[in-house]
Amino acid sequence: MGNATGIKAKLIIMNFLEFAVWGSYLVSMGIYLGSVGLGAKIFWFYTIQGIVSLFMPALVGIAADKWIPAQKMLAGCQGLAGFFMLLCGFYCMSTATPAFGVLFSLYTLSVAFYMPTIGLGNSVAFNALNKAGLDTVKHFPPIRVWGTVGFIFAELLVNFTNFQSSYMQFITSGFMSMILMCYAVTMPPCPVNRGKSTSLSQTLGLDAFKLFKSKTMAIFFVFSFLLGVCLQVTNSYGTLFINSFRGVAEFANDWAARNATALTAVSQASEALCILLIPVCLKRFGIKGVMLLAMFAWVLRFGFFGIGNTGSGVVFLVLSCIVYGVAFDFFNVAGGLFVDSQTDTSTRSSAQGLFMIMTNGLGASIGTWIAGTYVVNRFVDMSPTANAEANLLGWQISWFIFAAYALVISLLFIFAFRNPGGDVQKTVDVKEVEEIGGGDPEGMAGE
Repeated sequence: MGNATGIKAKLIIMNFLEFAVWGSYLVSMGIYLGSVGLGAKIFWFYTIQGIVSLFMPALVGIAADKWIPAQKMLAGCQGLAGFFMLLCGFYCMSTATPAFGVLFSLYTLSVAFYMPTIGLGNSVAFNALNKAGLDTVKHFPPIRVWGTVGFIFAELLVNFTNFQSSYMQFITSGFMSMILMCYAVTMPPCPVNRGKSTSLSQTLGLDAFKLFKSKTMAIFFVFSFLLGVCLQVTNSYGTLFINSFRGVAEFANDWAARNATALTAVSQASEALCILLIPVCLKRFGIKGVMLLAMFAWVLRFGFFGIGNTGSGVVFLVLSCIVYGVAFDFFNVAGGLFVDSQTDTSTRSSAQGLFMIMTNGLGASIGTWIAGTYVVNRFVDMSPTANAEANLLGWQISWFIFAAYALVISLLFIFAFRNPGGDVQKTVDVKEVEEIGGGDPEGMAGE
């Protein structure tokens, strides 16, 4: 019992640090970039995160499976991610106007090594729990929730130290990575399978693309991509938008305007709580109904931003953060369950990987690029000297465009998607929901 308790405590600390690294900059970075003249380039910093996620986790996973134990690979990747993130911070410290090319290159290298650590952390945790004789389905989700706590802690830390508007958020993240690098090597050793041989297409999960031969699965994955377009938009611009009210005399002294990152922490708290509602909603509405709830929640997520402000309209900003839990978790968890119900054991893992590629990879990357290039940069003046009051209309138009997009996708989904053989998974084991929700790296940390 004592050993099991000690293992769970170690995994809680590991998950806390894993997502504190991410929370230190993910939702606040736009504020700093906008203040140093890189506002028009913000979308690239979020787009590249999805691009590297298309191949780096798979490549690092191959190395961890075959040659380097996962706990050592986790330490190495966190060390490199932290090193390059620290370089980002120290470079920005050296100049008041950082060059996009230099900062973006360092940032890209950092996230390229960070993104694989989410999966590696899960592997290390599952291995440790199995060695301790603990049920991963029962014991992992409560441990994983501490990742959310770590993310929120980091958000509040950079907010109340005012690091949200400075390069110190990068330095904070980098130091946390270094702490986790040292801590990861103390975890129970993970096995390697040097003799195991698989084809490259199997290793990278490319065999799952055969699922597109099924009309139902093809439609599902297409909509996964289309909804994935929404995933990183508010990460990219949410805090910058809220912070912009500081430049408007009417709102300059509002608490929300001065604490944008703290306000958006409500989104992560909502994610942690909303997963508890999923089993009830699945039993009542079925998988298609739950996914539709998620889609319409995206409409509200953007729409509330469009009508909200940090003064009398702050309630709408809070509501936007609350519905984010439904918008993100409901689709990711219900979508994962649908994929699981439609695949056999030979393609299940690859199919889940394909689902993540379509949403958090291709969808999020392309969506962020389009949102920045053709919407925000068109309607909002992103220069540091921009007139904040004049920009309010541009922000409003941008949020309403995103809301209209989500509404169209929702309506199309109603008519285009049909569950095979009725509404599958009408009833679902609560533990199965927790397992998928708890193992989803973005479901607890992406704002």
